[in-house]
Amino acid sequence: MTPSIQDTIAAISTPPGEGGIGIVRVSGPEALSIARKVFSPAIDPGSLESHKARVGKFVNPHTGEKIDEVVMLPMLKPNSFTAEDVVEFHCHGGRLSLSLILREALRQGARMAEPGEFTKRAFLNGRIDLTQAEAVISVIQSTSEGSLRAAVKQLEGGLRKEISGFREGLIGLLARVEADIDFPEDEIESISLEEVAARVKEIRGRIKALGKTYQQGRILREGVSTAIVGRPNVGKSSLLNALLNYDRAIVAEVPGTTRDIIEEAVNVRGIALNIIDTAGIRGNGDAVEMEGIRRTRAVLEGADLVLAVFDGSREMDAEDLETLAAAAGKKIIPVVNKRDLELRMDTDRLREILGGAPLVLISAKNREGIYELEDAIHQKIWDSGIDLTENVLITRMRHEEKLRKASEALEGVLASMKDSLPLEFMAADLRSALDWLGEITGESFTDEVLDRIFSEFCIGK
Repeated sequence: MTPSIQDTIAAISTPPGEGGIGIVRVSGPEALSIARKVFSPAIDPGSLESHKARVGKFVNPHTGEKIDEVVMLPMLKPNSFTAEDVVEFHCHGGRLSLSLILREALRQGARMAEPGEFTKRAFLNGRIDLTQAEAVISVIQSTSEGSLRAAVKQLEGGLRKEISGFREGLIGLLARVEADIDFPEDEIESISLEEVAARVKEIRGRIKALGKTYQQGRILREGVSTAIVGRPNVGKSSLLNALLNYDRAIVAEVPGTTRDIIEEAVNVRGIALNIIDTAGIRGNGDAVEMEGIRRTRAVLEGADLVLAVFDGSREMDAEDLETLAAAAGKKIIPVVNKRDLELRMDTDRLREILGGAPLVLISAKNREGIYELEDAIHQKIWDSGIDLTENVLITRMRHEEKLRKASEALEGVLASMKDSLPLEFMAADLRSALDWLGEITGESFTDEVLDRIFSEFCIGK
């Protein structure tokens, strides 16, 4: 049977495993009817108040057997997450009690919810737009304070308001242009081409500015791929341990101890770093070590940030230069390790090779200078100085693509004006820009787009 938005759906909305509290959520036209069958004491429909919790028992309506003690929370339409009647049963967070409660809800007429179907219904019922629906999963998946702030701002409707502002401006322009097309002889105040050009350029500039925030937004949402590189025995693994604040990697005086890739995540000033400790770069070694070096070079190709580590207690050598050559073209933070020992490296020469880039001196072993390194990382990544408390960021490639398409459509408007083409060409491009923007918020969408978006969700959200 094909799933329908008219079905009543149910699912466990808390993570699997044992916990103090578990929640089974039921949404749809039969939610209250199901609640009246399984909840004791009996519910008087006339006295049921939305968002007022009741303590009682969840029972098998056929046998009267108590399954668990629960808190029943009804949320009446349209004032619920899905804009439908919703009932939540808050029970003890054991696997068995949750599964028995869900099973009974399904027996009483609900069907199992699909991944993200509660949020999908909230969108289809007009409670939220598509950007807010996507923000729900972004909040759940947030790995840093920065990504959470960006997701919450989008959940509150920040991106929707930006897109709506663009659309309102374009709709006003399109209405004026179409009036000139449909009633050329009537006494309607025509809009000048100069005014059209000025307003299109202004809106297009705002769209492009929003699209440019995608790189920062992507970093917040996905984290920063950060490679720690350097020749053997400069302290790369010690640096990883210092950033993590626990001993994750094996540290030894023997060069080449790290022969494979080690990946860990760490939160630095609200930014998630996906740190990759790599094998030391040098020109020779055994077969295993050379394979590690090959993987290091592959990691460097995909890295957003490179921490290039040097041993300050030794003079610079060919392997250090090889490290710099391998990381050429990347965002590099040069890290001079072992500052607790006598400084023998020519740091002025290193700075000159790096084009005057500031060096960060640390002692990974003693965890000295790590705060300064975190400052440098934050500044290197967040050099735009964007204010997360004020600005809306684009965090998804889908949004960036639609903004780019809308901008291209507006460029078509300007090109039509430059070539003195009929107004119909301008109107067509204005409609195209509106359609692209509408795909971001969900004014226009396809089932394929919705399936792709909500496939990221867990069942129960």
